[in-house]
Amino acid sequence: MKKVLTVLLVLLLACSSVLFANPQAETKEDEKKSESLSGQAALIQPVDDVLEYVFIPKVVHPWYDVVQDGALAAAENLAQMGVNVKIKFDPPTEADLTKHMEKIESNVSRRPDGIAIAALDPASEAQLIDDAIKAGVNVITFDTDAPDSSRPLYVGHNKDFEDGYRLGHFLADTIGEKGEVGILSGSLSAPNHVGRVKGFKAAISEYPNIDLVFERADNDNMQKAVELTENALQAHSKLVGIFGCNASAPIGAARAIKLAGKAGKVHIVGMDDLDETLQLIEEGVIDATAAQRQWEQGYWSVMYLTAINMNHTIPAEHQTGSRIITKADL
Repeated sequence: MKKVLTVLLVLLLACSSVLFANPQAETKEDEKKSESLSGQAALIQPVDDVLEYVFIPKVVHPWYDVVQDGALAAAENLAQMGVNVKIKFDPPTEADLTKHMEKIESNVSRRPDGIAIAALDPASEAQLIDDAIKAGVNVITFDTDAPDSSRPLYVGHNKDFEDGYRLGHFLADTIGEKGEVGILSGSLSAPNHVGRVKGFKAAISEYPNIDLVFERADNDNMQKAVELTENALQAHSKLVGIFGCNASAPIGAARAIKLAGKAGKVHIVGMDDLDETLQLIEEGVIDATAAQRQWEQGYWSVMYLTAINMNHTIPAEHQTGSRIITKADL
């Protein structure tokens, strides 16, 4: 492999938002972090070998396919500079803590050049991350952080309370500030799901004529979300709104509501911009979603892992942000 000085990587980190960016807009905070990297450029030992990175998402899910697209785009950019990167995604088949921890342990034992972990239960997995770092493995977090670990970097969007709060107010306005609503609460151990639910509850608590009549964990599983919504429709005939705190929940809720012939009568707000979510927004079945920039999470995770392998300074956090999407935006 052709030797490449670290300064080239640093320049790419500083300008990649212009040259290679995903169409989604980069935040000003991202730009400041990129400028910080550029300002610290230095000539150090080049990397000669293929760099192997492993991503460990929470579960097999289409949401992480977009993360993978961003990671592969970063690898393509680096290849143009002569830095060869091999990327592997290794999620558990279900959002199960034991299986997720086994994935972390097995990949740490392989000693790749870097591991990016979406923490399923940060409190339980912090020690695993610390042990991996002590063993000399470069570990960062993405999507969901493990802030109590010694990870050097988090790439993602963790303003979860704020997302839930904004969606709570949006739903309240949509239903005329009155009626019965429910929550599909995702995984009870996932802090981003918990944070969104807390934010949503805080928002609707400001409306005395809105009643929260059900809250069920769908474990980020679409079929489970369908079943829970069907049960809720049967149990609560006056239901007018549902909040889905993850990418699967709004789709599952919408499928059940369409099947029941209640599209436009039971309003849905949720998270993320999967293709089916956007189609359901276009059809008027889902009212709004808070979309994260997961492409950027994959892209910047690869870039920063490469910087770490070149012994370069990195920030402790890279926020990727979110935005509310409605039919008007489409």
